[in-house]
Amino acid sequence: MSKRTSRTLLTALAALTLLAGAPALTLLAEAPATAAPAAEAAAWDTDLAAAAYTANPAAVTSSGSENAGTAPGLAFDGNTGTRWSSNFADDAWIRIDLGQRLRIDRVALDWEAAYGKRYVLEVSDNGTDWRTFHTEIAGTGGSVTFHTYPKEVTGRHLRLRGLERGTPWGYSLFSFKVYGGTPAPASTTRTNLALHHPAYANFYQHAGTSPALITDGGRPADLRGDFSRWSSDWNTDRWVSVDLGAPSTIDTVELYWEAAYAVDYELQVSDDNRTWRTVYRPSAAEVAARRADVKAPAEAAGRRDTVRLAQPATGRYVRMLGKERRSFYNPAPYTAQFGYSLYEFEVWGTGGSASAAYPALPGEQQGTYRTTFFDDFTGTSLDRSKWRVVRTGTEMGSVNGESQAYVDSPDTIRTENGNLVLRAKYCKGCTQAGGGTYDFTSGRIDTNTKFDFTYGRVSARMKLPVGDGFWPAFWMLGSNVDNPSVSWPASGETDIMEAIGYADWTSTALHGPGYSADGNIGARQVFPNGGRVDQWHTYAVEWTPTALRFYVDDRLVQETTRDTLEATRGQWVYDHNQYVILNLALGGAYPAGWNKVTSPYWGLPQSSVDRIAAGGVQAEVDWVRVEQKG
Repeated sequence: MSKRTSRTLLTALAALTLLAGAPALTLLAEAPATAAPAAEAAAWDTDLAAAAYTANPAAVTSSGSENAGTAPGLAFDGNTGTRWSSNFADDAWIRIDLGQRLRIDRVALDWEAAYGKRYVLEVSDNGTDWRTFHTEIAGTGGSVTFHTYPKEVTGRHLRLRGLERGTPWGYSLFSFKVYGGTPAPASTTRTNLALHHPAYANFYQHAGTSPALITDGGRPADLRGDFSRWSSDWNTDRWVSVDLGAPSTIDTVELYWEAAYAVDYELQVSDDNRTWRTVYRPSAAEVAARRADVKAPAEAAGRRDTVRLAQPATGRYVRMLGKERRSFYNPAPYTAQFGYSLYEFEVWGTGGSASAAYPALPGEQQGTYRTTFFDDFTGTSLDRSKWRVVRTGTEMGSVNGESQAYVDSPDTIRTENGNLVLRAKYCKGCTQAGGGTYDFTSGRIDTNTKFDFTYGRVSARMKLPVGDGFWPAFWMLGSNVDNPSVSWPASGETDIMEAIGYADWTSTALHGPGYSADGNIGARQVFPNGGRVDQWHTYAVEWTPTALRFYVDDRLVQETTRDTLEATRGQWVYDHNQYVILNLALGGAYPAGWNKVTSPYWGLPQSSVDRIAAGGVQAEVDWVRVEQKG
């Protein structure tokens, strides 16, 4: 039940937000509008594993091979027609010695038909003590890339260790590629201190445009194309930063932008990653010139900003804070704006340290669950100390192409026989809300400002209507969704249960940056043994710092780990408060995508309209419970 209308994400762009620190210093900068660097090696395309194998074929070993024609080195030889095929065992493995300790940015696997269903990727400094950095729990083969951001993954040796085969055969890989590089060490001579160092952003577009890519040493010579870049979501107040590892003296910052560059921005430094000092901002004349450079996206090029500070700045952390995005003709004369898109962030000076590392991610919570919120709707009316009634035109606008207005009325929201009832009503042209006229009304309630929480087991027992376009939902939204500097989908959305009128199935989904609307991370579950949505069922999610697990009648129907989500899709935005929502929508994008109905209402056929008019179309809720550890 998306907060916003479904929309197609465009590829490109990014940036990030920061609070300004001390007043800007007087600086000199050279920032030619479209100056491009000389052509150089594409570091982001250097397969470290292939290079190590070429230098030393003995660097590759495995637990065994199917035969002499499927030896382990064939997964690293750069030939897509050859492959390694393991011995026929679930615990088979393949490993490579990269020759030196490196920071790993991503690993790409190209499976033959015999793939791994469950396996781990591990790294080691000595080839004996291994650290797991990715766990695959539901592999399906094919070509897959695992990005390591925001985990710290450094080591000399890398191993794929099988846990469960996806076929009766062994594990079979056409290729096993590894990308990354050597972090810049401490230096007393002037160098790029940011190379292969940790980088951060407040938001990024998807897993393939994470901030880690701005320090990988790679950029296209013409500053065009979707290569090795950080790309923000489509908001102005976005930032990206680099950890140099130790206090440093900085004289120059080089920003290599894709076409979606910042018209206005600040460069800032910090000693502690909390308090920032602004050391550069383009002049008003420069901002005006950049603002005037409006082109169609296909014609626009990137730019190189060489910012030479009039006097050196000191700090461990360096950050670019976006203040204004570039505009494009789309189509002329109208302009469009995307996010910020940055290929490379170089910080030149002395100091630094190769010991800079990403912090450890949160682990599982300890303790036992206890109930922190419960409502069984046995009162004579809705308990408004627990629930907020949401109204179209007041608490929210019209969304998703739905046909109803949400109203605060006992006709649409009531308690009855110990249950909450959300009922749909029909009256042609009878309802004015938010500047629109509606033929339908319905109910929506939530716990926003009443009970917002982080992590827990959330469940409800519900009985739902059957009929094309009836769209009840039990879900959660990030409590920062109404903050304009965040908004949806950066807030995160957790759909515990959605039904769109089919008798035999419901669905679950997650929406966030890089996986929203039709591109969500979701699953559809069919009731076993002839079960139906218009019978009582319990729907639940267990939300922890490391995973979200969805259940129907205690049966696991979807498991999404933070590990897999960030490695393959985008940013994990489930580390802050959410609130619970119950609603009954009518028609709209999700139902229409399945039933293909366009008349008389989008996703809502005449037969369903007639049923609403006759009365009795409703979603019933027996109880809602939130349990938390602590």
